[in-house]
Amino acid sequence: MLLRALDKFFKHEASGGILLMLAAVGAMLVANSSLSEGYHGMLNTYFAVTYGGEGLQKPLILWINDGLMAVFFFLIGMELKRELLEGKLKNPSDVILPGMAAVGGMIVPALIYSSINWGNAETIRGWAIPAATDIAFALGVLALVGTRAPSSLKVFLLTLAILDDMGAIIIIALFYTADLKLDYLFLALVPMAVMAWLNYRRIHRVAPLLILGAIMWFFVLKSGVHATLAGVVTAFFIPMKDKWGKSPLHSVEHALSPYVLYVIVPIFAFANAGVVLSGLGPDQLLAPVPIGVALGLVLGKQVGVFGVTWIMVKTKLARMPSGATWLQVYGIACLAGIGFTMSLFIGGLSFGESMLMNEVRLGVLAGSIISGILGYTALMVASSKAAATKTAAPIR
Repeated sequence: MLLRALDKFFKHEASGGILLMLAAVGAMLVANSSLSEGYHGMLNTYFAVTYGGEGLQKPLILWINDGLMAVFFFLIGMELKRELLEGKLKNPSDVILPGMAAVGGMIVPALIYSSINWGNAETIRGWAIPAATDIAFALGVLALVGTRAPSSLKVFLLTLAILDDMGAIIIIALFYTADLKLDYLFLALVPMAVMAWLNYRRIHRVAPLLILGAIMWFFVLKSGVHATLAGVVTAFFIPMKDKWGKSPLHSVEHALSPYVLYVIVPIFAFANAGVVLSGLGPDQLLAPVPIGVALGLVLGKQVGVFGVTWIMVKTKLARMPSGATWLQVYGIACLAGIGFTMSLFIGGLSFGESMLMNEVRLGVLAGSIISGILGYTALMVASSKAAATKTAAPIR
């Protein structure tokens, strides 16, 4: 009975988002309980992998954020490659509307955060935090609406979120690289060149590529460029087709997805979502960072995504998602404001584990929860209106 219930849960589209939410709630409960000291002590415990005195020595929180999240970005990289070669990003005409909506949904939140934090050299670094969308959470909420929303909305949201992640990857590469060490960066090019050579020779075994990707991850990490980018680069070298006509990329993506969705992302959420509520007063709640993040996610995403979509459709530069109403598109714009995983990740890059990170967590959680509730409500109201209209229509 229990196994059947678990199997049914994990097959549901919303399962990843629900597990993510439970991990975040668990982190908040632990961070504000008698276990708080042990929780933070565990995350700040150093683990070392060395040989001959050389290697890596980092606290657990950075092993999660730099190591496990590289696997998360590896999966995102494979999804991007698959969509570009044979999926929703293959035809430019299908990308125009969600692509422009994604751009608007990144620029407007960043502008809102920047306007609130303008002049503060310490907090302005977090301008990109509200620009991100959490695919698992957003699609999870949309899945709760079920078949009442047209399938075109899921395609629109998924394409928007994928392009949003692509934008986040570019932002991380360009703006979150500190203390660049060119010697390690050049060393990282060596395994990348070998992967390129293996692709050129059509040697499609995955294991050597994964080993070379791990070596590249080490050198990229030591170079100062964020190591998660090594995951994206490695993903683009996984072959779409081998000489037998099979798809190594599909196989790896299919095998890895459950571990990322149900293990890695919840671990990341548990490690990064622990908002400490004790001592929080109006000054902290209304500080520029949480207000900038929350308003960016809630207001910025709505204005950016919905506004650009409305302009594109009204000027006939793009077509409305098939069968969708404007209220449903507004609901999708709200769901794009669920930043969570990517927003917390960029927040960690912006402020590390400083006191500001607690304010980031507060803003991300508040903005994501409000966006999720608004999006779900709008989609349900739109579905009810559509059903009422259909029922009231005269029978011919």
